[in-house]
Amino acid sequence: MIELINLTKTYGSLTPIKDLSVKINKGDVISIIGPSGTGKSTLLRCINMLETPTSGKVVFDGIDITDKKVDISKIRLRMGMVFQSFNLFENMTVIENIMFPRIKLKKKTRQEAYEKAIILLKMVGLADKALSYPDQLSGGQKQRVAIARALSTEPEVILFDEPTSALDPTMVSEVEMVISKLAKTGVTMLIVTHEMKFAKEVANRVFYLDDGGLYEEGTPEEIFENPKKELTKKFMKKIRSLELRIDPDDYDFGSAITKIEEYCYLNHVPNRVRYKTQSAFEELVNEIILNECKGNICFNIEFIPLEDKMIVDVQYGKEKFNPLDSVNGLSLKILEGIAANPKYSEIDNEDYQNNFSFMLENQ
Repeated sequence: MIELINLTKTYGSLTPIKDLSVKINKGDVISIIGPSGTGKSTLLRCINMLETPTSGKVVFDGIDITDKKVDISKIRLRMGMVFQSFNLFENMTVIENIMFPRIKLKKKTRQEAYEKAIILLKMVGLADKALSYPDQLSGGQKQRVAIARALSTEPEVILFDEPTSALDPTMVSEVEMVISKLAKTGVTMLIVTHEMKFAKEVANRVFYLDDGGLYEEGTPEEIFENPKKELTKKFMKKIRSLELRIDPDDYDFGSAITKIEEYCYLNHVPNRVRYKTQSAFEELVNEIILNECKGNICFNIEFIPLEDKMIVDVQYGKEKFNPLDSVNGLSLKILEGIAANPKYSEIDNEDYQNNFSFMLENQ
């Protein structure tokens, strides 16, 4: 359906996409992931020619749309795009926003556009907001309207450019639910996203972008569970873990807890495990180590989804100290009540003298 042939995009001395070639089949749902700055959004914008490739071709349904003779406006009717910033017309009601492209681009009557818009609003769960204006909606509602508007021209392909990145965390799931519903209709979709659990669940293929192009691709299971290439492996390990480096002279407990909360949310950590993680941090780091052992602390957590377990590994201190010997009886009792398989060991490096690890289970 779409073939990218030696696609390259350069901005001055930067080349986020270099010599990228891949085929996208009809009905594919592709999650596009990777570190920031690796050309994920640029790739989408090249596919629908919002960005002109420096070289290479984008072939859509047998047509080279990089050819200047091609009427790109007609091609874009077949490719809907949903941006992270919604891009709704603030002076139009919700239903007018959805009707507009159908009237302007598809040349449909107002009545036909209205009837289609009502169907789409019902699909995204916003029929009751038809006469509202964008500034009366939440971020999640605005994005669902944007999705409905993208569908109004009945596109064969929909491009999602980080559709949840501008949303409050509480609103992400409602947009993901709509996209997941669309994925089951057979429409071809390419989704740039930082929501890894969603990327894995919604797609049948995953593109990992790095090192100037499509570094590795495969099924969600191959990319997320068993990546073959080194940069993909490093990325997966990084997104699955959180490292907090703590200097006792510049320590903010609230900031640390917030980072743990954000990590747990992004990785869909069960509430019980999340509570245990926050409690373990507070009792071990805040109440025991900081009060009984001098030196910096490195607090690492990694969630194992298939087992619903959090692996905690803490390195700390300039002097030997086993937390299980703490004089803080209450904190120690709480820690022992939640930590499974605690293990203390002495280490000897420039930064730390101690290592303490354990698991937090969903039970």
